[in-house]
Amino acid sequence: MFHILWYLIIGLLAGLISKSVMHVHLSLLWTMVLGVIGSLLGGGVSHIIFRARNERYHPAGLIFSTLGAILILFVCYKLNIHLPAL
Repeated sequence: MFHILWYLIIGLLAGLISKSVMHVHLSLLWTMVLGVIGSLLGGGVSHIIFRARNERYHPAGLIFSTLGAILILFVCYKLNIHLPAL
């Protein structure tokens, strides 16, 4: 149960950092969703680069979560996709 809460906290922090870097206005819920999706993306990339010892899918941590969320916001900006602001 605590790992789900930890994913949400890291997702919220990663979303807050990434939306402040990219100057995007999102609600708290969408900020958390952005951070969790960024964590999945960052975790996938870090899993490809740095292999885990036990071959399980591991969370990205705050740095790769933030980089994944920034990448998502950058792609949305380039493709002119508008995220919900409310």
